[in-house]
Amino acid sequence: MSENLNQVYSTSTPAPKTHIGVRVGAELVGTYFVCVILFIVGTLGQVLYGANTLLIAVATAAAYGIVSAILGKLSGAHYNPAVTVAALFTAKITWLDALLYVIAQLIGAIAAAATVVGILPSSTSIPDKTWLTYVVNGFDKGSASNSILAQTEISFNITMAIVVELIASIVVIAAAIRTLRVDGEPKPNHSLVMGIAYGIGAAVTFPITGAGMNPARSTGIALIAQNKGLTQYPLQQLWIFWVCPLLAAAIVSLVVILLNMLKIAQTSKAISEETTADEAVALDDTDDTDDADDYADAEAADEETSAPEESEQKPDTEESGEETNSPEDADEGVKSN
Repeated sequence: MSENLNQVYSTSTPAPKTHIGVRVGAELVGTYFVCVILFIVGTLGQVLYGANTLLIAVATAAAYGIVSAILGKLSGAHYNPAVTVAALFTAKITWLDALLYVIAQLIGAIAAAATVVGILPSSTSIPDKTWLTYVVNGFDKGSASNSILAQTEISFNITMAIVVELIASIVVIAAAIRTLRVDGEPKPNHSLVMGIAYGIGAAVTFPITGAGMNPARSTGIALIAQNKGLTQYPLQQLWIFWVCPLLAAAIVSLVVILLNMLKIAQTSKAISEETTADEAVALDDTDDTDDADDYADAEAADEETSAPEESEQKPDTEESGEETNSPEDADEGVKSN
């Protein structure tokens, strides 16, 4: 019973099996490949096949799902600073791991953006702006749908961008935390759940913000595309793609912590009630034993009380025997006379 209570109240995080260098390297490589896939689909795919939300959603789901399945066992398959922050707040990783993870994720995303933009062909008729319009995260004039919406004189403002990015990030982070074990290792369904969560998030957010949900992904492409002639400077709107995911991480972490506290309280109450019931049973057993001992003592006292009465009757008999003469004594008296 006490062992169960100790397990409930324990907040220690078991040491990960892999070395920290391996974990950090897996985060860097995993983030790099995820972002390379996203940037290639967002540039070549959009230019060649046109703006297609379904294409982006499927590509996003496949990128995160496949890379998580390949490298997830090594690091937990975060590939997203917001997921790492949520894992830190819920005690699934340490501060050192979290710091190194975020650094590795940023390096991986920047390297991926530099790689894709570096290999893109450009000319006077197809400048870099054409390739990067649909892959850079932004809202209003920086939205992936701006060219279409401009014809109708409407735009996706900052309020709408914040709402969709926050909701999509909450879904992604909740899915990640739910499928990570206490020690930070992914559960068997982690890659599948993460792929679905990112795919749904991309389907909702792509027309409005270009499907951010990941500060590292947004930062990498924003840095490389800053001076490429886009309608909106990516770095001016980058803050929203950090604030929304990190706020989502805080919200998810708070909910998880509150649920854990409630679970601990319920477990403690159940253990307390079980302990009280055991003590009551033990007390009843003690009372029964005492009653049996009292009954035995009473029986012994009764026997001791009856024994003296019998002994008192024997002297009476002896005294009466001394006073009454037997027939033999009478005969002897006659003969002597």
